[in-house]
Amino acid sequence: MKIDRRHLLAAAAAAAFSLTASFAHAAEVTVNIGYQPIVEPSRVPQADGTYEKQTGAKINWQKCDSGADVIAAIASGSIDIGYVGSSPLAAGASRELPIETIYVVGLISEAEALAVKNIDKPEDLKGKKIATPFVSTAHYSLLTALKHWNVDPKSLQILNLRPPEIAAAWERGDIDGAYVWDPVLAQLKKSGTVLATSADVAKWGGPTFDAWIVSKTFASKHPEIVTGFVKVTGAAYDAYRKDPASWNAQSPEAEKIAKLTGAKVEEVPELLKGYYFPTLKEQASAELLGGATTKAVAQTSAFLLEQGKIPAVLSDYSPYVSDRWVKEAEKAGL
Repeated sequence: MKIDRRHLLAAAAAAAFSLTASFAHAAEVTVNIGYQPIVEPSRVPQADGTYEKQTGAKINWQKCDSGADVIAAIASGSIDIGYVGSSPLAAGASRELPIETIYVVGLISEAEALAVKNIDKPEDLKGKKIATPFVSTAHYSLLTALKHWNVDPKSLQILNLRPPEIAAAWERGDIDGAYVWDPVLAQLKKSGTVLATSADVAKWGGPTFDAWIVSKTFASKHPEIVTGFVKVTGAAYDAYRKDPASWNAQSPEAEKIAKLTGAKVEEVPELLKGYYFPTLKEQASAELLGGATTKAVAQTSAFLLEQGKIPAVLSDYSPYVSDRWVKEAEKAGL
């Protein structure tokens, strides 16, 4: 069989040109990513610039204090990819915001909790000032806990404060408690006690999780960037899950996470234990993006409607959850 070298060279040149053109196109794109200062594995590739290297795009990282801020930013078009909790995700989907869940970050366990001062039992919450960021997973968990305890939310003052504001209000003595997440939660625990964690609330029928979401408009224009983003995120989670003990207080991973979140480096290993971080392989399973995530968003939406936080629920939430990106990232290999 005779091989035409000219054809081989032409084909190789065309392939090289295609790859170069694709990378050049990505380099011209600026991706606006809204992250929250939460202790989790993807802070490491964020610090290392790995997302930029993988996607070839310029990334504008925007720090957000809550999922509600992220949802508002995506709605306004100021960010393309964002980190949210299941409650703001449900609220955004219920309002038919063009978003898609692309990666389940972590199943919240001890990482969110209700910390209080001078309160020994749920009944003592009546008349107290309890802060939480509204329409967040913490807010959802607080309302679920109150319902479980048969405590009327109207019998206490629930204040809408962001994590930094909660930390300041706690130090001033302006609030009696707060349902919030780490690293602010870790600060509150030093002088307060925990009345309930999100692990408790999950047992009471209110599981919560965090997730990365993307604007459908951006995803349709730049699918290769979304796949690259998911690939890097998956690699970070896989690295942590394979050897969590190596992410100790003396590790470069802990140092990078602490720098981006404001957590103390010595607290990072324990804070990471507050979540269950699913690997890339687990993402498309029936327990996550393959089914259960959609169900969880629907259940959360029903609760938010009951609480008067959203005007209506949808008959189908599957358009807001996709396993496409994790499957494509897995095919691309870590």
